[in-house]
Amino acid sequence: MAEMVTYLPISSPFVRFAGRYVDEAFGVAAGYNFFVLEAMLVPFEIVACNLIIHYWSDIVPTGGMVAMILVIYGFINLFAVKWYGESEFWLALGKVILAIGLILYTFITMVGGNPLQDRFGFRYWRDPGAFAEVYSTGSLGRFLGFMVCLVQASYTISGPDYVSMAAGEAENPRVVMPRAYNKVFGRLTAFFVLGSLAVGINVPYDSQEISDAINNGEPGAAASPYVIAMNRLRIGVLPDIVNALVFSAAFSAGNSYVYCASRSLYGLALEGRAPRILTRCMRNGVPIYCVIVVLLISLISFLQVSNGTATVLKWLVSIITASQLINFSVIAFTYTRFKKACDVQGLSRDKLQYKGIWQPFLAWYALSGCLTMALVNGFAVFIHGNWQITSFFFSYTMVGVFPLLFFGWKFLKGTKIIKAEEVDLQKDVEEIDEYSRNFVPSPPG
Repeated sequence: MAEMVTYLPISSPFVRFAGRYVDEAFGVAAGYNFFVLEAMLVPFEIVACNLIIHYWSDIVPTGGMVAMILVIYGFINLFAVKWYGESEFWLALGKVILAIGLILYTFITMVGGNPLQDRFGFRYWRDPGAFAEVYSTGSLGRFLGFMVCLVQASYTISGPDYVSMAAGEAENPRVVMPRAYNKVFGRLTAFFVLGSLAVGINVPYDSQEISDAINNGEPGAAASPYVIAMNRLRIGVLPDIVNALVFSAAFSAGNSYVYCASRSLYGLALEGRAPRILTRCMRNGVPIYCVIVVLLISLISFLQVSNGTATVLKWLVSIITASQLINFSVIAFTYTRFKKACDVQGLSRDKLQYKGIWQPFLAWYALSGCLTMALVNGFAVFIHGNWQITSFFFSYTMVGVFPLLFFGWKFLKGTKIIKAEEVDLQKDVEEIDEYSRNFVPSPPG
């Protein structure tokens, strides 16, 4: 993605590249898949907000809390969008502080810096151990436990794709974007690895509190290993601070997804791939009908009223994970076509601002890995005694919808897969070249 975007930095790059380098129908399917991904993240964050807020009080019923959050999201995205950037900056800063703070908390407490002076270190890696047995016993059970964790981890893989969305609006993108990709990759890797280590250090996998929170929907940050560890170590105040920061992070994320999903749908409408009515905007430039569509989809969050918060979170994680993995598969396959076109047309990748290593082998590895994970996303429903139609539906809907969109658009529009020698690698490039040659940095301040 970094290689393609630095060569041609445009808005919504991976969706538009899919149409340019592979097939218009492939781009349409990629666009709708990304829209579903963004739109489904909104009810997920709403459900999470409701779960967290009940840590303090149950005075507001679930339906009322969901309705209030939806109204606030609607107001911000329709009438207060001019404050979006400023608010997201400060809320994002809070997320970084939270992540760093929890990692430092783990280190300090594990060496004895806690009220009980308990130097627990890596105790839980020995007892009960590092690998849980799930659905079976012995080696098979530990392997299935690893698979459950791997599926859950697939939900979290995002970052570089969101950086790409800003390519068309970035200042001097051919210089800025490579740095951004490297920084995001390094920071996400550090946070994910250290965060995973911290979770295993703070609580054992057989924690009854974690089990109750996941399976029975216990309220608030009770599902957080950090809060559980804080309560075990009799640390006061910090659980409330963590809960408040987690709530602000979830609320901020939901608001961001309303914005991103509505703009993704708006982009599809502008290109004639969605109903034209969705191109209508308010005086402040907000695509009102696109925002309304996203908010209507977010009504899915009311499912928790009858099905329970924990259950609905699992459903939403399943469909989001599938869409996320399909999105990365699209990026990987699109890159293989881009590289093939470069080779056939004599465009040397050595002259690009950013050149990926070990390509196209890593792209094919990413493609095979993401497709495999998309197919095993809901593997648990196929284990004897675990079959649930709703879980199967949420796990595999997008796996079926994506090819339907692809072949449906091909049938309606008669599109063809673009041959490597016919791929247009020069469109819009001259304009970017001229911009880069004549770029003058803005004065600081």
